[in-house]
Amino acid sequence: MTYKADPGMTVGHVHLKVSDLDRSIAFYRDVLGLEVQQRYGAQAAFLSAGGYHHHLGLNTWESRGGGAPPKNATGLYHVAFLYPDRVALGRAVAQVKRHGISLDGAADHGVSEAVYFNDPDGNGIELYRDRPQSDWPKLADGTLQMTNTRLDVDALIAEADLAP
Repeated sequence: MTYKADPGMTVGHVHLKVSDLDRSIAFYRDVLGLEVQQRYGAQAAFLSAGGYHHHLGLNTWESRGGGAPPKNATGLYHVAFLYPDRVALGRAVAQVKRHGISLDGAADHGVSEAVYFNDPDGNGIELYRDRPQSDWPKLADGTLQMTNTRLDVDALIAEADLAP
């Protein structure tokens, strides 16, 4: 019998190696709106949304002053932050753009809508929202059929601006 993870399992947090802790804290706090829950001097910090103990850990234990890994190296591709709906995603993307951060991409995956950019250390960031599971595109045999079509970021932000 093949083991299957409990369907209630979620990814609780991600922990990133960064080169400059203060710069990374400022990025995740000011751009993504995360709050510092705990800091360990100049070595580590734990940030979250909504007072959770941490969604994101940052540390310089092995990486202080280091450079970004080469694109052809193994490791983290991106960390994805899930928003509850399209309006919340649009507001978050508008905040990213207000900070002058250029997007590396934006896609409608059928199951979700997502935008992509990098943090100051070159770590990939995805901000996304899921569509209701009942709306996910499927083939006739029930297999999930994700897509990769263009997402209109300006329309996403405009919709968020019009929301109460």
